[in-house]
Amino acid sequence: MTALNPAGWRPEMHGARGAADTATFTGNRALMLEEPLIFEIGSTATTGVDFDEAPPAADLGALMRRDPIGLPGLSESETVRHYTRLSRQNYAIDLGLFPLGSCTMKHNPRLNEKVARMPGFADVHPLQPQETVQGALAVINELAVWLIELTGMYGVAMSPKAGAHGELCGILCIKAALEARGEDRRVLLVPESAHGTNPATAAFAGFTVEDIPATAEGRVDLAALKARLGPDVAGVMITNPNTCGLFERDMKAISDAVHAVGGYVYCDGANFNAIVGKVRPGDLGIDAMHINLHKTFSTPHGGGGPGSGPVVLSRALAPYGPIPYSARYADGSFKLIEEESAGAEHPDTFGRMTAFHGQMGMFTRALTYILSHGADGLKQVAEDAVLNANYILRSLEDVLDAPFAASGPCMHEALFSDRGLAEGFSTLDIAKGLIDEGYHPMTVYFPLVVHGAMLVEPTETESKAVLDQFVGALRSIALRAKNGDPALKSAPHFAPRARLDETLAARKPVLRWED
Repeated sequence: MTALNPAGWRPEMHGARGAADTATFTGNRALMLEEPLIFEIGSTATTGVDFDEAPPAADLGALMRRDPIGLPGLSESETVRHYTRLSRQNYAIDLGLFPLGSCTMKHNPRLNEKVARMPGFADVHPLQPQETVQGALAVINELAVWLIELTGMYGVAMSPKAGAHGELCGILCIKAALEARGEDRRVLLVPESAHGTNPATAAFAGFTVEDIPATAEGRVDLAALKARLGPDVAGVMITNPNTCGLFERDMKAISDAVHAVGGYVYCDGANFNAIVGKVRPGDLGIDAMHINLHKTFSTPHGGGGPGSGPVVLSRALAPYGPIPYSARYADGSFKLIEEESAGAEHPDTFGRMTAFHGQMGMFTRALTYILSHGADGLKQVAEDAVLNANYILRSLEDVLDAPFAASGPCMHEALFSDRGLAEGFSTLDIAKGLIDEGYHPMTVYFPLVVHGAMLVEPTETESKAVLDQFVGALRSIALRAKNGDPALKSAPHFAPRARLDETLAARKPVLRWED
């Protein structure tokens, strides 16, 4: 893929001839464009649209804007070019391997996009009469059936919009179940190897969070968990496979112990890609688990959305799931159960998570992905994802410290630390070096149980040739960091911008344009 041609020659990069010192009038360097801010292109005194006459005044009363809106006026071509140029400075899954750990940045099949853009799905409106959207409800229902079957659970709430939203849904189900039993349990146990959103969700729902330590091999300390269980414990929030990239072998024992004291088990299903078609969480005693459709089932994500986080529920928690939900009747018709009918058909619901029923576009894409793979194909997805992650782990463990390499095969992601780097060199330097190699950096400094963590998740959609190129790039950077290459401390050198002061950017961000 990256090898030289048989003669060993390739065209020379201009940088080799000192072009970095050559100034241009525009600030551009060929296709590396120096794009101004939109306020620097347009003017607030102009508009990109001509009207023959002034539009009629809107009857907005006290809501009518009194001051100018203050946005620049641009023509359509200026607007399109501006955002297209900006987009070229971003990294994307369509450009190459996206190694973010715990993010499952897999290829998004274009078949999914084609189906999602069919007018009957793309143009559906949540306020349409239900008799006019029977096809959309059928899609939601069929996807729900697949999710229940793949997880071995009893029911599913489809409305949560993302992973953390799904976590909150599951925890609210647990809270409602405890209230129905008349119990006031206020503690949720969260292992150190769980996702960071887990303790945040528990605290947001009103619970007190207590940590459970990990063992030396990166898994939940079962003895420590059992020792903390008691009548004040509402349950445990556990990520499986965990953020160390390992499967929790004691999952069934954990569930049994929590259930024995009257608690519930919430599983963070963000890493379901590693076990889909291979393991049914319901068989392990899980009571609630969110599924990131935008991870396991390939719907696009990043930049804040869109996402979708349906929550599968055990028989014990299903009665408390949120409304609305899609029900299928004996005559083959579908109906959304809303507040009006919840009293008769879903009386114990804790209420509503969101205004409508979730992300229709994500439902459509996910079901397309599932149907195109089938049960056997989904099983291969997990197998290939695990194979690729282990290939990354074993290809790099001689140059990067892999703290849990002896804990058995990793699952969806490979975890490395900054141990062994030259003095003064860090995980951040390696991440910045990857940018110069043409990659988005891996997840860094997470999970917190590993110092200077580097978490790489290649997913199943990358070929061996792609993995070999990435491994070569990361090996090269790791060796530079181990040997103390000073140039790595100022990387990236070839990105549109030099290395930022990330601490200052986080603490004192400049988010407002001032003339």
